[in-house]
Formats: sequence, structure tokens, C-alpha cells
Amino acid sequence: MQFVVTSLIVTFSLITVTCYGQVDVNISDFGAKGDGTTINTAYIQEAIDHAHENNGGRVVVPKGNFLTGSIILKDGVELFISKNATILGSTRLEDYKFVSNTLATYHWKALILADSAANIRITGKGVINGQGKSLALKLDSLFYAGQLDSSLYQLKERRPVGHIRPMIIQFVNCRQISIQDVTIKNAASWVQSYDLCQNLSIDNIRVESVDYWNNDGIDIIDCKNVRITNSFINSSDDGICLKSYRRRDGIPVFCENIYIANCTVRSSASAVKLGTSSYGGFKNITIEKIKVFDTYRSAIAIESWESGVIEDILIQDIVAKNTGNALFIKLSQRDIYKNRPAGVIRNVLIRNIKASIPFTQPDYFYTLRGPTLPFFHNTFPASITGMPSQKIENVVLENIKISYPGRGNKSYANMPTDRIDEIPEMLNEYPEFSMFGELPAWGLYVRHVDGLVMNNIHLKIRKPDYRPCLVFDDTKGLKLNDIKIRGVQKVKGIFLHDSEQIP
Repeated sequence: MQFVVTSLIVTFSLITVTCYGQVDVNISDFGAKGDGTTINTAYIQEAIDHAHENNGGRVVVPKGNFLTGSIILKDGVELFISKNATILGSTRLEDYKFVSNTLATYHWKALILADSAANIRITGKGVINGQGKSLALKLDSLFYAGQLDSSLYQLKERRPVGHIRPMIIQFVNCRQISIQDVTIKNAASWVQSYDLCQNLSIDNIRVESVDYWNNDGIDIIDCKNVRITNSFINSSDDGICLKSYRRRDGIPVFCENIYIANCTVRSSASAVKLGTSSYGGFKNITIEKIKVFDTYRSAIAIESWESGVIEDILIQDIVAKNTGNALFIKLSQRDIYKNRPAGVIRNVLIRNIKASIPFTQPDYFYTLRGPTLPFFHNTFPASITGMPSQKIENVVLENIKISYPGRGNKSYANMPTDRIDEIPEMLNEYPEFSMFGELPAWGLYVRHVDGLVMNNIHLKIRKPDYRPCLVFDDTKGLKLNDIKIRGVQKVKGIFLHDSEQIP
């Protein structure tokens, strides 16, 4: 059996963004005031328009706090936010606009917009502050005042729905984009979304957005040629998330040629995720040199739920401390797509991973913590699970060290290996590492996989657990080399069901 993924070589060229003109304009020259109270939308937009009309240039935000509603970047314009300068998002919904492009996945309002623009930049050592908590709570009060329709309010969660809350950045169908050096904070919804964009570079930015719900740090939707490097993400939802949606009369479009490296991520959901939205899929993805900490769900999540293709994935050099789950790979098929061919996950190489799993909730000290599950469970293992009718294919795990807390207790939750056939498939459910309930392994659970190589795997348990470390169910082409299971282990370390290990 040949594993193509082991020879995967991914190359990414540098992305160059050019602002053609010589214009360098200061928004103060157009009337903007950095007093934190003057609404500067028209002044900032006039400066952007002026630079654009003069064949491009740099729009400078000087020292001060500049309150604004939606502004729209245009071809050839760099928005430069100086050190000690802040763009403050308005807390009034009526000050926001949305992209009208029919190709947009989401027609959500946002603070900084771009639609089919080229050669655009946001740079500088300054801050973009969406004031998301104040904005969202004002929307919340509108519902109780009878001024916000109940369809725009989540009664159970007691908060306005995500799409009524403005993002900070939304770019649609743009190309040659650079986001560099800035701090982006306090979104009311997603922090930043790049949809159908090409040649996007995000470098050395800081995202601090933990004041409200659904604050994905970076969302990349059906984009090509993307680099995300040297950045810090602290978000109250997924940290860096790749998504893929239905496009152009049902013809799939992919997230393709994506490079993510040298980033630090903390998330109240998953740190780096491919999916859950996965209609087209993800091809040629490299994720490397990532530090994850205090993350509620998975350090790395790979999910095809909407018939998408996920292939040629390289993940390496990941250090995850205090995360609820090290690795979650799930192939399933949402019922509304049952008439489409099943999705695919294949040719995945994951190596050089070091992770520690806590016994307590890893985001305990954060204001917005992940939701408590409605059932009792012991610590969840990492998992790789396909479908009975569609296996995950060609996965290599190399040089992986994971430390688990143990303390698995049958009296608290019990799924012994002799009841392994009772584990639900959950093919139509939203994929999360906890979706199966209690699992019969403390280290790694694998089901419906064809071609799995595990080299130099060290798994440690800190306290006793009633379960074995590794459980393989319907796993074909299984190669295990240099597997070390350490710590307090009272049961057999490896359990095979309808599986055969290759000598």
C-alpha cells in the first residue's frame, strides 16, 4: 500500500500587494476627529475615495480614537493605522453597511468592507476596536424594547443572532490583499471574513476578541493562495477556520493552497479547523509551527460534513497545552446532501505533535466558556472516524506525544469495548469531538479508516482509566510502529475490532 501523503510537498509563493499611487492622505485633513465621540464615517470614506481616484495610495489614521460606521476599501488603497491610533466601531446598527455582491456567502454588515477590490491593505501598529459587546448588548435591548424582530433573536441563548451583529472586516471577491501588524479586537460577531478572495496575506496581526459570542478569529471561505503567519489569535469561537460553501449554481469551489504557520491560538471552540462548512472542500493545505493553549475543543479539527473533498493536508510542529482535545477528524454526510456523492478525507499527514489534555475544563478562567455538555462523560480521546460506506483514506501520524489525565471511571460513564457496536455513527449531526458521547478509549479512537500508519506514537496517562489506550474499529491497512503507552495502565493498551494490523 502506498501512502501518497508521505511525499506531499507544498510550496507557497510570497503574495505581493502594490498600492500604485503616490497619494498619502491623513484622515484629519478631511475633517476626521480622534475624540472618540465624533462619527467620522464620511470623512474616512472621503479620504479613501480620494486616494482611490488618484490611482491609489495610503490613507493614514493618526493618533487618536476615531469613531466610525462602515467604510469601504477600494482598489489600490492602503489603510494605515498609526501607533496609538484606534478605529472605533460605532455601537449603532444603523451606521453599518453590508456587501451587496451576490456571490457573498453572508450578507452581514461589517465595519471595514471591500467588494471585488484589488491591491488593498490594512497595516500599521494601531488598533481596530469593534466595541462588539456594547454593540451586541444594544441590539439585545432593542429586542426587549420591541424594535428587533423575534426571528433575529435566539431566545434560548438570550442573544441576537450572529448575522444581525456586524463583523469587523468582510472582504468578498477581492484579490491581492495584505493585513499586517494591526490589532483587531472586540467583535460583535465574527472578527474577520475573507470570502472568494485570492492572494491574501495576513501577517503579524493580533486578534483579541473574547467579549461576546461567535467571535471566530479568522474565517477563510473558498479562497485561494492564502498565507496566515506570525499572528496571535484569542477568540471566543474558532481561532482560524477554513470554510467552503455552495457556489455558482451548485458548482463546488474549494479553499485551496492555504499556508498557516508560526501562530499562537487560544479558542473557546477549536484552535485551527477545516470545516464544518465543507460543500466544496479543502485542497493543498499546510499548517505548521502552531502553539495552542487554553482551548475548549480541538487543537486541530478536520471535518467534512457537507459532501466536501478534503485532501493533501500537511499538519506538523504543533504544541498544544491545556486543550480539551488534541485531534479530531470526522467524515460524515449531512442529511440535506444525501443526494450528492459522499465527501472524502484522504492523504493527510500529521507529525511532530505534542499535546497535554487537562481533567478540568480548559477555558475555565475565561469569561465566555464553552457550553457544558448535557451528558456525563470521562475525558474524550483523539478520534479519526469515517463512514461505513465511505472510509477515510491514507492517514499518517508520526512523532506524536499526548499526555492524558486518566481518571476514567465506569461508575461515571461507561462504554466498554464489548459494547463497541453501540457507538452511534452520528452521520447527520454537527461534528464535534464530543459527539459520540462516552468512547471506549482514553487515547485514540479510530473507526472506518482505510490505510492508517502510526509511527513513533507516545501516549501517557497520569491517573488510572478503565479503558484501553487505542481502539481500532473497522480499520484496514493498519501499520503500528514504535507505539509507547506509559503511565498507570491497568487494561490492555490496544483493542482491535473488525480490524487487522499489518505485520
